[in-house]
Amino acid sequence: MQKELQEAYGFIFEEELLNEIESVGIFKEMGPNQKIMEIGDYVTGMPLLIHGAIKILREDNKGDELLLYFLERGDTCAMTLTCCMGQKKSEIRAVTESDCSLIMIPIGKMEEWTAKYKTWRAFVFESYHTRFSEMLETIDTIAFMNMDERIMRHLRDKAKINGNDVVQSTHQEIAYDLHTSRVVVSRILKKLEIDGMIALQRNSIKIFDL
Repeated sequence: MQKELQEAYGFIFEEELLNEIESVGIFKEMGPNQKIMEIGDYVTGMPLLIHGAIKILREDNKGDELLLYFLERGDTCAMTLTCCMGQKKSEIRAVTESDCSLIMIPIGKMEEWTAKYKTWRAFVFESYHTRFSEMLETIDTIAFMNMDERIMRHLRDKAKINGNDVVQSTHQEIAYDLHTSRVVVSRILKKLEIDGMIALQRNSIKIFDL
């Protein structure tokens, strides 16, 4: 774990803090589509992502999901931080997008490190700022983009975080992420294929227009 931690966070945190993270953190490896955090659960730890990608989702009263943002290597979730600090139930669902390695930090260490380490405080504040900006972008896409633009943006984001122009995703999964219907997604994907922007494959989509 030490090598992976150093590579992902060595440029952010000082050696003493890295040693503490290694000492108290719980290292986990998870496959795709596994829940790290569920809505309504009390948050007992905060994830520091070492490898892979995590998607953060909200849910409406009907149980439909909306993708808020992705987390990548070197990231953490600001909404998790808020719940940890306030000892509140989680308001988000965190699901692995790909194979992931992460370190869960116990809730008790977060306030201690905020007072003890300047780099940790800066990391927390920067995480709040970044995630807030990403949520504003999500709101903008819903308010100002039509559905074909939203779908292309979503596909480009998934391609970027996975480092692959072939996105492994079904039409239904895209519909869940974007809070729309599979029929709408399938219709628009077919149009995008005709326009030469993507190629539809079995349970995957190749993106030409990155």
